Amino acid sequence: MSDRDKDGRTPTAQARTAPATFIRQVIAELRKVVWPTRPMVAQYFVVVLVFVLVMMAIVAGLDFGFGQLMFKIFG
Repeated sequence: MSDRDKDGRTPTAQARTAPATFIRQVIAELRKVVWPTRPMVAQYFVVVLVFVLVMMAIVAGLDFGFGQLMFKIFG
């Protein structure tokens, strides 16, 4: 059995979309997006900032602890 359709194209090949049609489809999809409000963006920013700061503190603490352990073992 062949990998080609009855019209001679591979199954993944499709006709190209015209640029104007593509732009219209993109605009239609963007209209469906639920954009966050300014307070939501501010809240998300604070949540991400706190998470990053906590993760930085954990990594810095582990780095310091392992560094001190290496000095005790090899120093």
